[in-house]
Amino acid sequence: MKIGFSLPQHGSQARQGAQAARFAAALEAAGADSLWVGERVLAAAAPSVGYAGKDTIPEEFDSVLDPFVMLGIAAAVTERVRLGTNVLIAPLHRAAFLARSLTTLDVVSGGRLVPGFGIGWSPEEYEAAGVPFARRGARLEETLDALEAIWTTDPAGYRGRFVTVPEHRSALATVQRPRPPIWLGSFTPAGLARVGRRADGWLPVAPVPGPPGWGKQLLKLRAVVDQAAEAAGRDPGAIGTIVRVNVAAGATVAAIADTIEQVAADTGFDDFFIDLMYVTDSVDAMLELATGLLDRLR
Repeated sequence: MKIGFSLPQHGSQARQGAQAARFAAALEAAGADSLWVGERVLAAAAPSVGYAGKDTIPEEFDSVLDPFVMLGIAAAVTERVRLGTNVLIAPLHRAAFLARSLTTLDVVSGGRLVPGFGIGWSPEEYEAAGVPFARRGARLEETLDALEAIWTTDPAGYRGRFVTVPEHRSALATVQRPRPPIWLGSFTPAGLARVGRRADGWLPVAPVPGPPGWGKQLLKLRAVVDQAAEAAGRDPGAIGTIVRVNVAAGATVAAIADTIEQVAADTGFDDFFIDLMYVTDSVDAMLELATGLLDRLR
């Protein structure tokens, strides 16, 4: 089983961002397989849409560090762990700038980048970026098309309805060829179909604590991905799965490990990463919990 962890990027952990390099190096030495960041632009004071079906946004989102900088720090102090984004809100980014940042991370990490994308849920974040909230799924599709063009052609260019990249010379290649794998996070029918049609991997979520039988529910969602892949003439077996484990405050090592082991047994998924932003107030406590989980799960 592969086990990774989120970097200290949010909330009280973000305020100890100077410890990020130490955290990354220590977890690689302890045997972690991957390190991850997410993306938040801001936490609206009066959100029109709350987080995860609620009316509010967690206070941990009030403090957030830049995902590209955090992964760059981790890349500099590690040699083996995969470095993932779950997720970057791709429509918020100009495609040419997104390609530059991701190419940089893939190059400086020696090809360890796992870029995961989504469309987000906060209208206020889109407003802050100057991007319309409507048609964000279509904007994601065109952003992926533009990344494909930039990474696989030279000269490279793309012109769509929402995304434009002028034709340009594109000589700086990613280490992963012909491009880094594309991972997408989604639970909606349209998003799951998109994974099947065009992604290299799916990024689902397992909550702790979670409802009974959650692994079986994930298998039903994965079946939608597989059906879409087959309809597009793709091999479903070539589409990977990495499960994000969202841990609620107060969860114990035993509860987290039990959930992962149960989901793995129910699904056959063997690649997980654990987000501890709600569980610990300090990087040291986060490290202690993470190493305890590695001991339990290995």
